[in-house]
Amino acid sequence: MRLRRLQRNGLPFGQRVIYKQPDFCHGADHMKPADRMPEAESGAVADAVQGNWVDRWAPRAARPYLRLSRADRPIGTWLLLLPCWWGLALAALATGRFGWEGAWIALGCALGAFLMRGAGCTWNDVTDRHIDGAVARTRSRPIPAGQVRVVQALIWMAAQSLVSLVILLTFDWAAIWLGVASLVPVAIYPFAKRFTWWPQVFLGLAFNWGALLAWAALAGSLSLAPLVLYLSGIAWTLFYDTIYAHQDAEDDALIGVKSTARLFGDRTKTWLRGFLVATVLLMGFAVLLAARDRSMLSLVVALGGPWAIGWHMSWQLSRFDASDNAGLLRLFRSNRDAGLLPVLFSAAALAL
Repeated sequence: MRLRRLQRNGLPFGQRVIYKQPDFCHGADHMKPADRMPEAESGAVADAVQGNWVDRWAPRAARPYLRLSRADRPIGTWLLLLPCWWGLALAALATGRFGWEGAWIALGCALGAFLMRGAGCTWNDVTDRHIDGAVARTRSRPIPAGQVRVVQALIWMAAQSLVSLVILLTFDWAAIWLGVASLVPVAIYPFAKRFTWWPQVFLGLAFNWGALLAWAALAGSLSLAPLVLYLSGIAWTLFYDTIYAHQDAEDDALIGVKSTARLFGDRTKTWLRGFLVATVLLMGFAVLLAARDRSMLSLVVALGGPWAIGWHMSWQLSRFDASDNAGLLRLFRSNRDAGLLPVLFSAAALAL
């Protein structure tokens, strides 16, 4: 049945095409190939949320570029931003200061997450432009649809990166160098699904880099605590992105795309449980390292962060159904709330 669906969408049997499974630009509404909506006359991307702000209110000339950046799908920005706020919050607990400097770092990380997620998405579409044109869900994206040329996309990517650099230059030098180094995992990630069963690891390396950067921006250097927090974030990414990848597991198997969803198969819940435990234990250890010199009450409240995200992940695990694509997407998107919980607990601990 699925093979016939792929053939009806212009994918002949035996053609090796990389189906767009989880990319650097999370948040697209998931639809199987046979269920794709035709491209709207306005140039809207077929798998975008209907009625999003880009399609409704953005200037017409800017829409193709905002679609390249996935500005109409905020979940990816949240998942890039939240580890930044984790790192900043733990640095504040460790140093005992926040103030206007911390407030600017928090805002700068938010702006940078939006811009760098956009730049990463643009890079992803440039590298996958030939693939996107052959796949029903992605052929209406701006580059294969002819709305934006590759050169224009590269200029747009550079513009977003340069504005991010301006923000980064207001941080401590340690954070600046970490920001420059973050370009390495960002550049590699779009190719990971071609050569490894673990592309989610590369996504985790890229998406959680902000935990290191934000800590260094406030503390001025790295220590063991942010490194442990970084590992916790990678485990969290493996958890939510494996859930996300299950939406495409059957189609990916037909065309040979690798993912942890395909690798784990029927053992997925066991692996997810392991990622949950790793996330909680590593985050708890990072909190202990960062807040060990604070009052007992402050430390206990801060440890509520890993406890809370663990409960949220347990709730997701209890509702995981690999055959329910709509449910998988809802669980994936719920990780915005899961990731906010440690921020709230750390903020409360900082006030004590």
